[in-house]
Amino acid sequence: MRTTGNTAGRLGLVLLASAALVAVAPPPHAAATGAVAARPASDAAPAVTVEEGRLDRDVPRRILADSGFDGVAPAFATALRGAGSYAQAERAAVRHGERLWRRAVDRAQGRGPAGPQEHALSRDDDRPLYWARLAMTRELRAWHAESGLSEAAGVRLLERLESTSRGQESLAVGGGRDKGLKRIVVTGFDPFTLDRDIRISNPSGAVALALDGTVIRTADGPARVETAVFPVRWGDFADGTVERALRRALPRADLFVTVSQGRVGRIDVERYNGAWRGGFGDNENVSQTGLVPVKDPATQPQWTRTTLPYAGIVAADTGRFPVYDNTSVTEIPAGGTAPVVRPDGPTPGSAARAGGGGDYLSNEIAYRATLLRDRLGLDIPGGHVHTPVLQFGPGNTDPATGSVTDPVFVQNRLDITEQLRAIVRVAAEES
Repeated sequence: MRTTGNTAGRLGLVLLASAALVAVAPPPHAAATGAVAARPASDAAPAVTVEEGRLDRDVPRRILADSGFDGVAPAFATALRGAGSYAQAERAAVRHGERLWRRAVDRAQGRGPAGPQEHALSRDDDRPLYWARLAMTRELRAWHAESGLSEAAGVRLLERLESTSRGQESLAVGGGRDKGLKRIVVTGFDPFTLDRDIRISNPSGAVALALDGTVIRTADGPARVETAVFPVRWGDFADGTVERALRRALPRADLFVTVSQGRVGRIDVERYNGAWRGGFGDNENVSQTGLVPVKDPATQPQWTRTTLPYAGIVAADTGRFPVYDNTSVTEIPAGGTAPVVRPDGPTPGSAARAGGGGDYLSNEIAYRATLLRDRLGLDIPGGHVHTPVLQFGPGNTDPATGSVTDPVFVQNRLDITEQLRAIVRVAAEES
């Protein structure tokens, strides 16, 4: 997810955040545990987000049907209809959110059914998780509109559904040094730029599903990988979704890698991350420009940097795509007024306008994760890796006439996933 200036050439690097659902403080206990009461009919029409509105198009329906994930949201809706209180609704949201995440991981890793059209939609596909989650949030909104629960309670239910179905709440579970395992945290993103091509898949999300709970054998012993996926919505990032998910996980980790989709035909290890939002539209078609909003802005740095062993990663033979140590940034120099591209990193006193990973949500997750590392005083390797753009095969590039998948598309995604697995292994060994 990189967007600076020429967005057409950098659409792949974009990632995360939204102003629409997750992010208000949990409701007071009394409000959260109240009984469900019927609302007046005039108050019952649920809002549908921009993302959820895309569900009615043919491609999402086909992806859900071919994967067998089309039954996920109806089962969740049935559970909600049986809830007579906030507590029961929250248990349903957590249970079905966790079940969706585990089902997507199992499918990607070859366990359980692949769906009725396995030949049409390969197991490594990240898109069933994305569209099934949106179908669930739409059902939750519809139920909440009729429930009589407070707005804050509805936000909290959405938050729990989002965090469990993204693997965020399980990040701090499993592994650990006390069991003789290194522990690695890897994050990915939802598909994005869906109005340009609704068929889009995000290889970083596929990486997260393929690696979650797996053990990588390194020269220094086994390392367990725990993963999560984040939304491509500015608002969620501003509301602290990254920090909530990583605050408990990073102190127990030996290594972390945030991953997103970047340039065509190459992988970048991003050396520097900038504290700037460039305004590219997110999955809710919301634009945000300005300083990255974080807690305690008085101590906020303009730049953070990777502590990944970039030299070792670049030198290793990890797969078919070339890997680069990307040191370029865009800054306003101290005393200046105009942005300047610096190929060798920021200069003292400069103001960030783009990190190596651009000025979109991929840069922001890298900035937030490394800032959290530094604020927690953690001495662990961590940083951001951009994958190649996931491309459809020749003859299948027109979203108006193309199919939802093809053999080249699948092989590209598999190759990216395996190369990221190798990069994580090298990072663990070199650290």
